[in-house]
Amino acid sequence: MITLGDIEAARARIAGQVRTTPMLDASLARSQVAAAGVPWLKLELLQIGGSFKARGASHKVATLDDDALARGLVTASGGNHGIGVAYAGWRAGVPVRVYLPRSTPQAKIAALADWGAVPVTHGEVWDEANNKALAVADAEGLTYVHPFADADVVAGQGTLALEIVEALPNVSLVVAAIGGGGMISGLVIVLKALRPDIRVIGVEPIGAPTLRDSVAAGHPITLDAIETNVGVLAPRQSAALNVDIIGRLVDDIVLVGDDEMGAAARWLWREFGVGAELAGAAAVAALREGRIPSRADEVICAVVCGAGTDGMVDSADQAG
Repeated sequence: MITLGDIEAARARIAGQVRTTPMLDASLARSQVAAAGVPWLKLELLQIGGSFKARGASHKVATLDDDALARGLVTASGGNHGIGVAYAGWRAGVPVRVYLPRSTPQAKIAALADWGAVPVTHGEVWDEANNKALAVADAEGLTYVHPFADADVVAGQGTLALEIVEALPNVSLVVAAIGGGGMISGLVIVLKALRPDIRVIGVEPIGAPTLRDSVAAGHPITLDAIETNVGVLAPRQSAALNVDIIGRLVDDIVLVGDDEMGAAARWLWREFGVGAELAGAAAVAALREGRIPSRADEVICAVVCGAGTDGMVDSADQAG
């Protein structure tokens, strides 16, 4: 059981290693996000490495003993978690190897190398890259760092929720993207412990409803296929740790399309100069598309969780 106390302790461990990211008032915009409410934006895309993943990775590395660190780190990632582990490994002075699906954007592969990690592409989806990372960890004795099914990683990710409630004490609705479920697991533990009345809504791609279907089933399910280009939000399977937390505490999970995430990413750029990747714009997309009922007086926070340029060009423009 991960508690609020665990997440507060994680915050103390990684103090000085990650940024306190800003909140942006989205009310001063030419076009509003949703008719029923204007959110505050938690700009976690300004975190080191361009996403919240630096929090969980830094906390995991901070809990490892000298022997585990000396063996070197290995993980699998759609890009962002790998960058977080690469950063944490760089700080600790230990080697990092990251297995990635072949669909990973070149910009994320380059970012891994910039932090001194060794990127290796393997498989078509995260799950295949992860199986390879696990096999290599076992064969070579490397220390494996899971992107979401790890209590220390979840506790690290939850530190962003402490910042939300400190900056926005009257928040009543928090919306966050879901990939494997590590971020929203940590976030919802904090929010429900401090304010049980806060609604927490998760957002997944229409083509990869992994957690929505797993929660409905009451256990982790494996999707037959992934039908989204947003690889960082598209594991075919989550894990029992995350399914349990999300099933108990998250109020709802809604789905958005790739084009809707793209439209939200372009809105963020046009209105605020915020360069979010498709996954980073998922929470805003759900609000823009009216997937989440809200009141005009509701205080909303949407987590903009990752930086990137994959949503900057309209699919119609690409076709032309």
